[in-house]
Amino acid sequence: MTESTSRRASVDLYWLPLGAGGHCVRLNGRVFEAFVARREHRRACDLYHSALEVRLGPDRWAIEMAPVWNTREPDRGVVAEGPVGLRWLGRSRLFRYEVRCWQGGRIPDVDEAVDSPVRMSADVRRAQRVLELAPQFRTATWALDEQRTGDMWNSNSLTSWLLVRSDHDLARVAPPAGGRAPGWHAGLVAGSR
Repeated sequence: MTESTSRRASVDLYWLPLGAGGHCVRLNGRVFEAFVARREHRRACDLYHSALEVRLGPDRWAIEMAPVWNTREPDRGVVAEGPVGLRWLGRSRLFRYEVRCWQGGRIPDVDEAVDSPVRMSADVRRAQRVLELAPQFRTATWALDEQRTGDMWNSNSLTSWLLVRSDHDLARVAPPAGGRAPGWHAGLVAGSR
């Protein structure tokens, strides 16, 4: 491998429509967003889930937070698990999520991503830092605001937390037009502390 090949790096952000590839999550997301929009006196938005792809030389990692049951592949790079909804529910596999930093892995439904990928950097140091940070992510309860950020904790929190902590510029990063990414703000706040 040449020096230029070994030093190639990238951190790419993907915006996936919430529930891409699955009807239950999509329906629940629409019901949730309709309720929140009504409470906030605004129109409902499309909801997005985010994930990262990191490349260092010829190697690639998929980084995301997802339910433990959504893939059965045994070597999927799980670096942490946490509860969904209520902490005690996390005793059941149905109410647990996992943080994946999956070398050679894939982001499910990446073909449905919107306005993606968004190149966050092509810097080796930042790419390495994202990979170092993934196992350090705090696994708070999904859908709650236990960290008092003003936003729920979820998969978008993982993405924004990793990007903030690895010194990426997020000033102009936003979900696709007409969309929202609940949990994004939670990761920004927690990652900046």
